[in-house]
Amino acid sequence: MQAQEKKSLVGEEYEVEIGPVAHGGHCIARTDEGQVLFVRHTLPGERVVARVTEGEEGARFLRADAVEILDASKDRVEAPCPFAGPGRCGGCDWQHAKPGAQRRLKGEVVAEQLQRLAGLTPEEAGWDGTVMPAEGDKVPAGQVPSWRTRVQYAVDPGTGQAGLRKHRSHEVQVIDHCMIAAEGVSELGVERRDWSGMESVEAIAATGSQDRQVILTPREGARLPIVELDRPVSVMRVGEKDGGVHRVHGRPFVRERADGRTYRVGSGGFWQVHPKAADTLVTAVMQGLLPRKGETALDLYCGVGLFAGALADRLGDEGAVLGIESGKRAVEDARHNLDGFDRVRIEQGKVEAVLPRTGITEVDLIVLDPPRAGAGRRTVSHLASLGARRVAYVACDPAALARDIAYFREGGYRVRTLRVFDLFPMTHHVECVAILEPAGKGL
Repeated sequence: MQAQEKKSLVGEEYEVEIGPVAHGGHCIARTDEGQVLFVRHTLPGERVVARVTEGEEGARFLRADAVEILDASKDRVEAPCPFAGPGRCGGCDWQHAKPGAQRRLKGEVVAEQLQRLAGLTPEEAGWDGTVMPAEGDKVPAGQVPSWRTRVQYAVDPGTGQAGLRKHRSHEVQVIDHCMIAAEGVSELGVERRDWSGMESVEAIAATGSQDRQVILTPREGARLPIVELDRPVSVMRVGEKDGGVHRVHGRPFVRERADGRTYRVGSGGFWQVHPKAADTLVTAVMQGLLPRKGETALDLYCGVGLFAGALADRLGDEGAVLGIESGKRAVEDARHNLDGFDRVRIEQGKVEAVLPRTGITEVDLIVLDPPRAGAGRRTVSHLASLGARRVAYVACDPAALARDIAYFREGGYRVRTLRVFDLFPMTHHVECVAILEPAGKGL
């Protein structure tokens, strides 16, 4: 007998009271029948009409948009961006919230993840509960900081116009300006050009130089357009066959600056998106680790060598740093960027595969900045066995951080301090720096 297909609830509307914020840019509500709703475009304490965007009868939860605000929060503002709101651009989550309220909501999410996944209160994590804005980002309600130095524009296949994807959708919201884009991106004028035949256009504006770059991803069989923008740019393309990033003209890298050093970042490689982020995070990591001359350190998931360079500067000629990074181009850049340090070595490969092969059995300091999924139990267990006096964990996902903190605790480490930074205003994303040390220390 064939199972009966469950009825889709997309388009159904419910009048609901909005509960707490949840990880992911939405708040939690329940229907009268008790079904959980994850509702976007709302704030805790509001009463709204929520329209279902995903889900079916009997599903564990439904996704929904607040399409009518019946009782507004005092933290609500009119979204400054005309493209924000239900059914529109998915790039921002909190355009409708005052800046201070956004940071408070992010703090609540971090606290909830710590409690649920690591069993820690903010006090036990050495955190005062505040989420710090980046320098220059404190703007009045109704204004938006222009911070995003890398913007991936999607291209509408029908018109060739640039835009941004709608939330959890392949549909393109055509825009004429992205309010959170950094000035160096906006001044290129990507939104005013015809990108027919392209799947996407990524625009990069370096903060350490005047370098500007666009990375084009063509649709199958399409020819590259002649790129004429409002500022000089280098042009790269994503190869159809290998998915690699290849130079078309200009420099194949941009030059970024942090901690008094210049870093080459090639082929659209990873660099922090907020112009103040690299310096903010280096400062937090170094203040937490307090490196001493002659110590040994690991920089894991090291990218182009940001933390390895900062460590090498402080450890001196007798110190040593090993960086591990899986991306081939990032490793080439890191080796170039740190060429002046005799006692810095960069290895290519996945951390979990390379670290055991190094034969390292002890180390003084560890920095890890893993991808969104975190480092995982196996890697954390290995790191805890190395006896580092301090570990700095840089995290872009509070859930992954909390899980890994729990694994570190199994390995005999505790959180000494936690700092949380709002380096992605208007979105639900947040950056954390946790400093860990052996649990017996100072007790």
